[in-house]
Amino acid sequence: MSAPSSSFPVMPEQRLPGLLPVSMIFLVAAWLAAQSLDQPWASWLFHQQGDAWSMKGSLLLETVLHRGGRLVSQLAWAAVLAATLWHWRMPAAKRWTRPAARLLLAVLLSTACVAVLKATTHMDCPWDLAGFGGQRPLVPLFVHRPAELGTPGCFPAAHAASGYAWVASYFFFLHTAPRWRHVALAGGLLAGAVFGLAQQLRGAHFLSHDIASLGVCWTIACGVDRIGAWRNARRSMEART
Repeated sequence: MSAPSSSFPVMPEQRLPGLLPVSMIFLVAAWLAAQSLDQPWASWLFHQQGDAWSMKGSLLLETVLHRGGRLVSQLAWAAVLAATLWHWRMPAAKRWTRPAARLLLAVLLSTACVAVLKATTHMDCPWDLAGFGGQRPLVPLFVHRPAELGTPGCFPAAHAASGYAWVASYFFFLHTAPRWRHVALAGGLLAGAVFGLAQQLRGAHFLSHDIASLGVCWTIACGVDRIGAWRNARRSMEART
């Protein structure tokens, strides 16, 4: 006699804890690989521009993708905030307002965390380094930095994070319109990759800087969603008691 099937199907939220460790393994591996590619890749970009970061002031890279891209991300966040606040007390909108609030929190925390790390790691941009048009020696992460070299802030990549932060939209759509979750994830990854490549072409970041930003953004997105799911489960238990 076959075992009775459970009356409670496994929801996507219950499978989420596995996303973080598996994803982080791939991200850490990618970051380690990127570290070995940083110098050759940046050198190739530098030489392709005539041994100078001639695209540093490019209209497309500097104005459209750098300044404009950051503005688009900020406007998107403000638009989601306005829509969430407007519909917050409407019963028919409860299905998406709480996931939207978690999305807003994840994007905000991701960009803030990257900004804090930039201010504390004190790593140089490629354009500051000897061999890439600058004068400073390369000081790796976790290595003591001499005080005379100053306190630059180029790691992780903040501009890439303004795109990668939107990988959190995967979880928003997971809870509201699951069939769109992978499209949303691809959109966040694409935005971060485009913003990151634009900065690499300008000499502002190494490849590993962008991957580190993605790691921060994905970790925070998973963490915020897990906390939200835990709180929802706790509310449900309290409502039944």
